[in-house]
Amino acid sequence: MSQWLTGWRIFTQIADRLRERIALGEYPPGAVLPSEVALCREFHVARNTVRRALAVLEGEGLIVTVPAKGRVVVSGSEPSVALYRYAFIAHNLRRQIARGDLAPGDTLPSEAELRRRFQVSRNTVRHALAELERAGLIVTEHGKGRYVRGS
Repeated sequence: MSQWLTGWRIFTQIADRLRERIALGEYPPGAVLPSEVALCREFHVARNTVRRALAVLEGEGLIVTVPAKGRVVVSGSEPSVALYRYAFIAHNLRRQIARGDLAPGDTLPSEAELRRRFQVSRNTVRHALAELERAGLIVTEHGKGRYVRGS
C-alpha cells in the first residue's frame, strides 16, 4: 500500500486506513488513536482533512471522542460504557432494571452501598443516579431513597 495519498476525497482514504488498522487490532478496543497532529504528519494533510476522516469513523461507531483523552476505539458489543465510571454504574443499574432484577417500586442500593460496590466517589455515584433519573428510570423521594419508577 502506498504511503502517499492522492486523488479526490483524501479523507475517505485516511478513514479507510484507520478502519483497517482497527480491524487488524493495531488499535484495539479502548486504545486511543494518535493525535490529529500526528495523523496530519503521517498522511501529509491538513488538520481539517484528518478531522473529516475521524468524523467518518465516529459516525460509524468505531470511535468516540472523550474529553481529555482523545479519540478512543470502542468495542462492538458495548460502545463507550466503560469510558467513565459513572456511565458504567448507570449501565449496570439500567441492565438490572431491564432484566427485572430491580422491579418497579424496588429501592435502589444506597449511595454508600454503590460507592463500596464500585469503589468510586460519592460524586461519581450521584452522577450515575442523575443520569438514570433524567432517563426516567428512577425517582427520588427526599429522605426516603431512590426507587425504580413504576410503569
